[in-house]
Amino acid sequence: MSDLASSVTDRKTGEAEPASATKPTPTPTTAADSTVEDAAQLDGTVEVLGGSGLQEPEWDVEVSLSELQNNEATPFHSATTWQELGLSDSILKGLLALNFLKPSKVQGKSLPLMLSDPPRNMLAQSQSGTGKTAAFVTAILSRVDFSKPQQPQALVLAPSRELARQIEGVVAVIGRFIENLKVAAAIPGALPRNEPVRASVIVGTPGTVMDTVRRKQLDVSKLRVLVLDEADNMLDQQGLGDQCMRVKSMLPREIQTLLFSATFPDKVNNYAGKFAPNAHTLKLQRGELTVKGISQMFIDCPDNNNRYEVLCKLYGLMTIGQSVIFVKTRESANEIQRRMVADGHKVSALHAAFDGNERDELLAKFRTGENKVLIATNVLARGIDVSSVSMVINYDIPMKGRGDTEPDAETYLHRIGRTGRFGRIGVSISFVYDKKSFDALSQIATTFGIDLVHLDTEDWDDAEAKVKEVIKKNRAQANYAPSATDKQQVAVP
Repeated sequence: MSDLASSVTDRKTGEAEPASATKPTPTPTTAADSTVEDAAQLDGTVEVLGGSGLQEPEWDVEVSLSELQNNEATPFHSATTWQELGLSDSILKGLLALNFLKPSKVQGKSLPLMLSDPPRNMLAQSQSGTGKTAAFVTAILSRVDFSKPQQPQALVLAPSRELARQIEGVVAVIGRFIENLKVAAAIPGALPRNEPVRASVIVGTPGTVMDTVRRKQLDVSKLRVLVLDEADNMLDQQGLGDQCMRVKSMLPREIQTLLFSATFPDKVNNYAGKFAPNAHTLKLQRGELTVKGISQMFIDCPDNNNRYEVLCKLYGLMTIGQSVIFVKTRESANEIQRRMVADGHKVSALHAAFDGNERDELLAKFRTGENKVLIATNVLARGIDVSSVSMVINYDIPMKGRGDTEPDAETYLHRIGRTGRFGRIGVSISFVYDKKSFDALSQIATTFGIDLVHLDTEDWDDAEAKVKEVIKKNRAQANYAPSATDKQQVAVP
């Protein structure tokens, strides 16, 4: 299209489209070199759950202490080793066994605040891929008295059953050397009705947790710490933010509250101030929010109907690794799956219309690689980490507002964040087919300073070559597993 925004660039010519004379911001690249300690580390999802190699992002984390603790008598320090944090031997052993050789940047700055004595509230801006799940899990396990394994002492609220299950798994594997650790998932269909919850760590969705408390299945009187993960996602889903607030009103007043969010628009800031008052804060600069290490591309489809034909042409590339196709509605997901299966392609659909067990099974098959291509609505856009995802396709550009009147840059960020995990290489391809979708993608590119690469479908061999090159880099990094005892400097493929 001739009115392409200046931030969308055709790599074949190396020049921006003539709609604007403004030079686009170059695509950020990952560092070529890394120490083995960085390359060998894992993310918060860990390998047995499909976790990926952790490589430190180049973000600065800005710390603001609460007014109640912003004084010279309690100076802030960032931890560079686990030993500085005074962790128990069991937790330290669990972290080291998982190749968490040292704290990531976010972990090093957040854990001293989360572990402070007396406990203090904290608000943290942290994208997926920074080790934040492992950070708050470490804090939780450090607060629990394991001599009382059946007494609920820590509660994590997540916006979806998939994310709750994932966090439950992280607690179990980081805490696997802790005697008497018991963790339970308070999600639909997981808890026997009318039986008390006998676990020290509870991970659940707001509605189910609220119901179990009201039915007196969950004793919250001794809870010490509350974590709210993916706060921006909670507020995007009708009613979840209110449910979280009602859950909090049922808990002890002195409970330590930790709130995590990938983005902090005004509505999240306002909510966070009420949910976790007088809190320390960790935030990233907005310009650093775009996901580095992802080659972000677009295809200009002639019309809406042509999108499906282009999607099928990409199928061979999708199955080199694993891929997620994001669509707007459940109906679209089901229809695209039906057509692709009829055309001989193996794909699965995943959205909120499936019951909990079906969603768990579909996601488990995707994690293990039995299913390589998922067609999903935004139920999978946030928080879920599957390390081998090498490609994300935005079949529909994410929109928001009544009547989809404006582009949803935050959801775009979360969607493409399913690939390019933890410094690895990934591909996102967005389909545009009319002025509305084209303008929306252009605005998103401008918001994050992205240099989008145009894939020309008239030269399909060239388009395939560009995508294959990136995917092969992803696979090379996925197979790279240096020894944790090897201290030499290495180049990461």
